[in-house]
Amino acid sequence: MEIARLVSLIAATVTTGLMAGLFFAFDVSVMPALRRSDDRTTIQVMQRVNVAIINGWFMIGFLGALLFTGLALALHLTSGGGAAAAPLIAALVAYVLQLGVTGRVNIPLNNALEQAGPVERIADPGAVRRAFESRWVPANRWRTLLCTIALGCLAWALVLNGRL
Repeated sequence: MEIARLVSLIAATVTTGLMAGLFFAFDVSVMPALRRSDDRTTIQVMQRVNVAIINGWFMIGFLGALLFTGLALALHLTSGGGAAAAPLIAALVAYVLQLGVTGRVNIPLNNALEQAGPVERIADPGAVRRAFESRWVPANRWRTLLCTIALGCLAWALVLNGRL
């Protein structure tokens, strides 16, 4: 059981780290680069990203972080590894909050961007871009922060797990 606890905790840490890194990359490179682009380019790039990102590798990280953290918590609670429970609970809460931001803000904005249609047919690309960027960018910063908090909590749980 100790090996299962450790493996699930490592998997939770890795997948959460991947998600924190993905969101951070958007914060520090993708969105600043697009900020320097014209409206149509920004819309077209984000429309393409929103399609391309839905793939198996992304889903392993996105859903794996939730599932592995939940599994690690359950295994620690049921097999004597309760010392790591507090940071695991905190990590799970932070990641679930990130899912809430994603589901309530980022996904609806991604869908609205797609519903705007082909970029060359958008009558007012500036308005479409502003409606998207003005809410998507701050929400992504929240996702980065929440995933980073979850990652820190998982690192703490790894330290505590090593003391068991």
